[in-house]
Amino acid sequence: MKTEMICAGFGGQGVLTIGKFIAIAGMEEGKNVSWLPSYGPEMRGGTANVSTVVADEPIASPIVSYPDVLVALNQPSIDKFAPSVRSGGVVVMNTNMCPRGCQRTDIQLIAAPMSDIATEIGSTMVLNMLAIGIVIGKTGIIKYETLEGDLTAFLKAKNPDLLEKNLTAIKRGIEIGRQ
Repeated sequence: MKTEMICAGFGGQGVLTIGKFIAIAGMEEGKNVSWLPSYGPEMRGGTANVSTVVADEPIASPIVSYPDVLVALNQPSIDKFAPSVRSGGVVVMNTNMCPRGCQRTDIQLIAAPMSDIATEIGSTMVLNMLAIGIVIGKTGIIKYETLEGDLTAFLKAKNPDLLEKNLTAIKRGIEIGRQ
């Protein structure tokens, strides 16, 4: 098993965190992982993306040219990365920020109003955890329980209210990914 993933969006949307939490959970589950972030000098508001690989075997390169999974939180990310997704791959798209959508017909498209759902949950800051949930629900790349433990350790002391909203977002995302 080897899953190559690119997560992309505007700086500040938490795309690097998506890849980081998936890589950490994969490592804790005994898998080989790589995490390679890329962002412009603007950071918040500029474009950011991360390549994450989770595999049973050693990973030859952290560079992802033809991802199995793309998480695109905005239209520029769809425009840049969707053409390179492997045929049959998965594209997770935030319809609130992707007005032109994705025109590929040879991929599995999961299009959801992620910004709206995050707002319903109570914070736009959980949009990235909603996206992770969708990826878990669709691919099973990591276990929910591993991610829950990592997130709890990370947020419990800092922001317990945000922790509960993040866990709600992940569970909601898993439901969307399984549909």
